[in-house]
Order: sequence, then structure tokens, then C-alpha cells
Amino acid sequence: MRILIVGGTRFVGRHITEAALAAGHEVTLLHRGQTGADLFPSATHLHADRNALPAGLFEGHGDWDATVDVSGYLPRQVQGLSDALGGRGGRYVYISSVSAYAVPAGPGFSEDSPLQELDDPTVEEVTDQTYGPLKAACERVAAQRFGTSTLIVRPTYVVGPHDHLSRFTFWVERVARGEEILAPGPRDAAIQVIDARDMADWTIRLLGRPGGGVFHAVSPAPPFSFADLLEAMVAEVGPPGTTLTWVDPQFLSDRGLTGESLPLWSAFDAEKDLNAADPAAAFAAGLTPRPLRQTVRETYEDALRHPLPPPAERLTAEQESRVLGEWHQR
Repeated sequence: MRILIVGGTRFVGRHITEAALAAGHEVTLLHRGQTGADLFPSATHLHADRNALPAGLFEGHGDWDATVDVSGYLPRQVQGLSDALGGRGGRYVYISSVSAYAVPAGPGFSEDSPLQELDDPTVEEVTDQTYGPLKAACERVAAQRFGTSTLIVRPTYVVGPHDHLSRFTFWVERVARGEEILAPGPRDAAIQVIDARDMADWTIRLLGRPGGGVFHAVSPAPPFSFADLLEAMVAEVGPPGTTLTWVDPQFLSDRGLTGESLPLWSAFDAEKDLNAADPAAAFAAGLTPRPLRQTVRETYEDALRHPLPPPAERLTAEQESRVLGEWHQR
């Protein structure tokens, strides 16, 4: 197949590109050329800002059998891509998010659950509040523009090597340092992740199946808790003597800690139930996540090879020690 990947050089897009090339497909990448410009020399690289795609960008490149869109955050971006392709993009795959859903009724919700709506259809600022509704709006434009063969992939937290957001990686690296670890409660909070490599391989294989559809790219099936996640990390990379100390969420919030300080922590997140999606449809369509502990180990090995400075808002060792001391003295 000839595959056009929009945003194919960073994290999720990078893994999708690797999967497509490994499967023997002919790949064209559309990106700004600012990140990963030296990657994938066997692919054709087209450089452009998708917010202002130049006229004739795709002329002379023929037609594609499929277009995989990793970087669509605004409805007009999806519409603009459709206009620029002019029917030459083939089957369209949109990488969305479970954040597109309205808050579900409970764990195990399906792909038929209601989606969010934008309060202001003209909004274009991507924030924690608008990210989900904008993704849902992009999905609607995709279905209108690309038809019934459109594939929508809705992941939860995407994790694994080359993750520049370092949310999952933060915990892997913290557990690998061992000793007493501040674990933010509640310990039974739902969580799901998907290894970017597994999602990428499966997304490319989906192109070999007839028809469109919507799928949760999540693992494992609920119930799965934050405690289960951290305990798997301790079992895989924690040195002997590593312990988890579960701290009350209000105690942490009173000390100014947030989901930015402690990534993946969802105690006060209105969308926390989105971390318990039903993966049955994706599993039936061939999604086969690798064992979580394998992802933990390989994420840690990648972090050692390619260390990144932690975001400024992350919990520091000094803060952790102070909060744990206060927790024990309460």
C-alpha cells in the first residue's frame, strides 16, 4: 500500500511510520520538518504547516491507499487536509482519544457512548477543557469528509519508548530509583494504557480489513487500578526494598500537588472514568497488547538511552521526601 502519514516523526506518529515501513508499505510523511527530519530516509517527506497547506502540495505524488492522521486537533485541520487531498488520500484513519467522550455512566463503556460537544463551535484553543470536545468535532468532520470507510482510533494514555510527554515514564524512572515511593490515592483508581508500538502495528494491520469503524486502543480490560500499574512497575524495575506508600488525595491536593506534579493521577479529574473503556472491539479486530511489564522494562531502557529533563512541574525528590514526612507525622 501507499500510505500518507500526517505527523509521522514524533512518538505515536513515529511508531506508526516504523510499523508501516516494517510491513513493506510505501510511506509519505507530511510534517513541518522541525522534529525527526533525519528519520526514515526511505520515506518521502513533504514539509508544510497543516494549518496552511499550500496549494498543489500533493500534486505529482499520485494517490494514496490510506491516510493516517496523527496530528489533527482542530476540525478545520481535518477539513483542510481533505480539501488539499482532493480525493487522493484513500481510506482515512484518525487518531482520536477517549477524551472525546462525555463522562461515561461507568466502567466498561463502549464505542457507542455519547461524545462531547463544543460549547463554542468557533473555539480553537486546545486546553484540558477543550481537547476532548475538539477531538469529537474532528471525528465528525472526518466521517463527513472521508465517508463510511473512516477508521477512528481512541486510545487512553499512550506509553512506551520515545514518549516526549514522560507521564508513564515518570513513574517507571521513579520506581527504578527504589526506596519509599509516594503513591497518590485512591489506589483503586481506574487506569489504562496502550504501548505506542502495539497501537501502531495494529493500526497498520487495520488497513487490511474491509470497512470502517471506531475502536478503543486501550489495555487491559477493566477493572485495572493505579495500584495494579505501580505494582507491576515495582515487580519489573523496582530494586529490592522498594515500597509504595499510598497517600490520601486530599492531603496531596492541600499541598498543591496536581496531575501535572504526579502524572496519571486522576483523583480530582472529572474524566477519570474514561480510563475504564471496553477494549473488546479492538481485541476482536486484532489488537494484541504486549505484557505490561515488558512495556515497563523497554520504556526504562529507552529512558536510559535517551534521557529527557523532567517537566518543571513534576514532583521532585525533595518535595516527595517532605510530603512523605508530613504524611507519616499527621
